[in-house]
Amino acid sequence: MLYRKQTSRRLFASTLALATVLAAAPIAAQESQDPTSSEADEPPSEDLHDRRIDYQGQIIVSAQGLRQFDLLAGTSVVEAADLQRNMDGQLGEVLASLPGVSASGFAPGASRPILRGFAGERVKVLVDGIGAIDASNTSDDHAVSIDPLTAESIEVLRGPAVLLFGSQAIGGAVNVIDKRIPRRIPDEPIHVDLVARGDTASDLREFGGSIDVPLGNSGFVAHIDGSWRKTNDLEIAGYQVAPLLRAELLEEAAEEEAEGEVEEAAELREAAEQRGILPNSATETWTANAGLAFFRGDSSLGVSFGVYDTDYGIPGRPGAGHHHGEEEEGHDEDDHGDEEHGEEEGEELVSIGLRQYRADLRGDVFLGEGFFERLRLRAGYSDYTHTEFEGDEVGTVFDVEGIEGRLELVQNQQGRWRGSMGAQYYFRDFKAVGAEAFVAPNRTEQIAFFALQEYGNGPVQVEGSVRFESTDVDSTQLGIERSFDTFSGALGLAYDGSQAFRAGVNVSRVARAPSGEELFSNGPHIATQAFEIGDPNLETERAWGAEIFARGRVGRAEFSLAAYKNWFDDFIYLSATGTEEDELPVFAYRQQDATYTGVEGEIDYEFYDDGNVALGAELRGEYVRAKLSDGNSVPRIPPLSLSGALTASAGDFDLRGEVEWFDDQRKVAPFETATEGFTHVNAAITWRPLRDNPNVSFIVKADNIFDVTGRRHTSFTKDFVPLAGRNISASVRASF
Repeated sequence: MLYRKQTSRRLFASTLALATVLAAAPIAAQESQDPTSSEADEPPSEDLHDRRIDYQGQIIVSAQGLRQFDLLAGTSVVEAADLQRNMDGQLGEVLASLPGVSASGFAPGASRPILRGFAGERVKVLVDGIGAIDASNTSDDHAVSIDPLTAESIEVLRGPAVLLFGSQAIGGAVNVIDKRIPRRIPDEPIHVDLVARGDTASDLREFGGSIDVPLGNSGFVAHIDGSWRKTNDLEIAGYQVAPLLRAELLEEAAEEEAEGEVEEAAELREAAEQRGILPNSATETWTANAGLAFFRGDSSLGVSFGVYDTDYGIPGRPGAGHHHGEEEEGHDEDDHGDEEHGEEEGEELVSIGLRQYRADLRGDVFLGEGFFERLRLRAGYSDYTHTEFEGDEVGTVFDVEGIEGRLELVQNQQGRWRGSMGAQYYFRDFKAVGAEAFVAPNRTEQIAFFALQEYGNGPVQVEGSVRFESTDVDSTQLGIERSFDTFSGALGLAYDGSQAFRAGVNVSRVARAPSGEELFSNGPHIATQAFEIGDPNLETERAWGAEIFARGRVGRAEFSLAAYKNWFDDFIYLSATGTEEDELPVFAYRQQDATYTGVEGEIDYEFYDDGNVALGAELRGEYVRAKLSDGNSVPRIPPLSLSGALTASAGDFDLRGEVEWFDDQRKVAPFETATEGFTHVNAAITWRPLRDNPNVSFIVKADNIFDVTGRRHTSFTKDFVPLAGRNISASVRASF
């Protein structure tokens, strides 16, 4: 039975690939005409609905058929100016200031987005509508293989409709829009984008740029881009370790000293007193991409190939020991010890080297005035290798080879009726080799069918979406095969009032198959310094969801508010057990019912504008409470947070002062430590020196001005990986 299902899926994948090739024929057959020219210099629309969907003349998520579909109750778009101001090497850190968004914050080189308290398998990270196809969902120490430096914009999608991109998007989706495959024919003979940045907290040096060139009048556009980023160990505000862990280290030091172990006591005290610098947190990343697109009439077809390469350190937990056996060396908190004690006491620094080769295809074929308006194709192939080093020695190597393809037919509007339907295929071959290959080799294959429909042009609209997925996860090494058929759907009712006001309610029923990591993990993981155990008997995770939302403009105030609740059956989560294996704390995947309840919102108010000077204020906030059916809290849930900012614009200058407040998090899971609250004060000034080209801008920014220690409760490493201390940064971005 499983063989027949896999055969049919591979047949579907072949059919999808054939459709991709055939798509080029209608493109070539169309009469040549001048496509929409480069709109890179046009400002984004001020209308709330358009602003959410269209940025600088390009379709963002509507590239997947959502141009007129409004189930997306909660959406944030990080565009050029905000992207430059919040730039970071890791996607989670770029987005962490948005309402409803946090970051995993495992290390400066690895930080994944967390949406509404959901992480890992419940947040879909997309590149122009399809997955990153990497191992970032496997563990928090694995970086997302996307460089935000050369992104045009990033869209954060929250709410029930994001299940259309996969059941892994229960919590939401992050869609990075880049230009690896050109989206238009530039007006100019050559179009150039450049960005550079540096800072003081990590001694950052980074550069990125892209070039788009139309190849005569052929309809072809060529693209190349690249980036480089390097940081040193991160400067922090105070002690590296949290107060509770520091007290434990000092107590252990006293015990060692009482037993006559003077050197061990000194090492523990040194670890407890480490401050000012986060050891082994340096990073280096480079990327290179090339693309080619063909435009004919109202259609286009393009391909790209790229490389993402990064090396980053994994800060070690002070006081933690790790042994592979009698032949292996132990760990000590000071890796500068002499050679004669190396085998017994020398701690090897852990680092990760990651490289991904990726090929992508995007097609958009105009079909005419019949029932279907256009055919959209999107496919990606990834060859990914991730190596964990112990000092100079190779520890564990993770290999991921995968493909994802998406085919979508967009309907022509028929009166009040519009929508789209399509199919999606995903295959991933995962292998881990080494002494600490904690996940058995496994393969995941999935075929999905989906549809979106919307009815109504007036003030009331009804919206619906459905998705069916058939998923096989197997490990030949373990002799285990699991198959899951899941059905998900969402239904919404929205009201469009006057003056750009919109309110509505959405309900959803979502089902998600467990991942290979959740099923097959079983072993020590040096980078996370944990012993992780999966459960091959996990059942399908299901959830009911409800959300009410309102967004719009009232006078000079623009607002967006949402409240939501999710009721999970057989919720899958990773939790500490309180036991140890191989001198490592044990974390196990477990399953029980759970509820998530939350509210998030933002208000932007312009209280003065005389045509020369504009003054405004911003307020953002979020709160989520997640509980298991046994009464315990779900692990690693972000606390209540609020932020406020005052802004001023005068001529070529913009000023911004900001306060970010994070509450204590004391509603914690068993064996999870609480997190102290903190407040960061930030400021920024933007200068656009060229009146005839506002796309050239300089930003000088001061983050955490008062040098306050902050720790993210969402992080596995929060007790010994704090946020950066005072940081002064400068950046320049240019487009011409």
